[in-house]
Amino acid sequence: MKKYIYTIGLLLSVLLVSCKEEATTSEINLDPVAVTVKKVQLGTQAGNIQVSGKTQAVKSADLGTRMMGFVDKVLVKVGERVTKGQLLMIINSDDLKAKEAQVVAKIKAAEIAYKNATNDLKRFQNLFKKKSATQKELENIEAQFHLAKANYEAALEMKKEIKAQLSYTHILAPFNGVITSSRVKEGTLAHPGQPIISIEDQSTFEVLATVPENEITSIDKTKEVKLYVKSINRNYRGKLTELSASAKNSNGQYLVKVQVLDPDKNIRSGMFVNASIFSSEKRSADKIEVPVSAIVQKGQLKGIYTISQSGTAILRWLRLGEENNGQVEVLSGLSEGEQFIISSEGKLFNGVGITIK
Repeated sequence: MKKYIYTIGLLLSVLLVSCKEEATTSEINLDPVAVTVKKVQLGTQAGNIQVSGKTQAVKSADLGTRMMGFVDKVLVKVGERVTKGQLLMIINSDDLKAKEAQVVAKIKAAEIAYKNATNDLKRFQNLFKKKSATQKELENIEAQFHLAKANYEAALEMKKEIKAQLSYTHILAPFNGVITSSRVKEGTLAHPGQPIISIEDQSTFEVLATVPENEITSIDKTKEVKLYVKSINRNYRGKLTELSASAKNSNGQYLVKVQVLDPDKNIRSGMFVNASIFSSEKRSADKIEVPVSAIVQKGQLKGIYTISQSGTAILRWLRLGEENNGQVEVLSGLSEGEQFIISSEGKLFNGVGITIK
């Protein structure tokens, strides 16, 4: 009986091992996965000039006042949208209003004196024609008339000056935009020429960057500039609008401005940008870039599938650099001439057979 049980157990063990081997053989003999590959190439090509810069609004203004005075009212908050001509802030103008009242009184007195001098001049001109007044008397009256007229005109000019000064106590929005900063509070003393409130139009943005002198002559102004804002992981198209003709005041770097052609609500002033400016010169491609879509990430590790000598897929871990326009720089892990897989029609894993399309 014991011999019979032992024989059955042995047969079951053989069957289990056979099934296991069959399953393993079935897993290894999967159909090859069709893939598209690309070869790492270094050579001369029409390259791009890589520069960095910052975004800024095309239209912005730092507003201040020409008059010293305490801030009476701040009518807007940072982040608030305003329209052109909207009152933003009021500076105390009690002193100016007192001067204005004095000038108004002076205008009235000067106007009366001017009218009296005009009437006196007409009367003496008639008397002179009738030989009832001397030439000297007429000249004296004419002098009094011109003096009264000059005093009246000067008083009117003083009123205009006061009006202009009063206008500086009312800070108005020069265009439609958004308040980006307010440097004073109610009761703060505002000084002439000091920026106290800032506004910018966030519908149009540009990138301010610098280009080294050895690159400046190769820039092709007719080509679009590729922009990448890393903080929001977005790509934009740009147009070169300004190119400095001198680096005298910028330490050998030439300033360039690139208008963002397709801005959206995500972009803000002050964001760092990587700009790729088209160069008309042929240059060596001294770095390796691969599509971001081909990168495989497992935890903190990132890699890409390459092809082994036996024609199977093998995952190669990489050290990566900056991303730009859907490409990522490979700092180590790939060499010139090696092939890597950029897409596949099935699931890839280490050791799976592949066929190249």
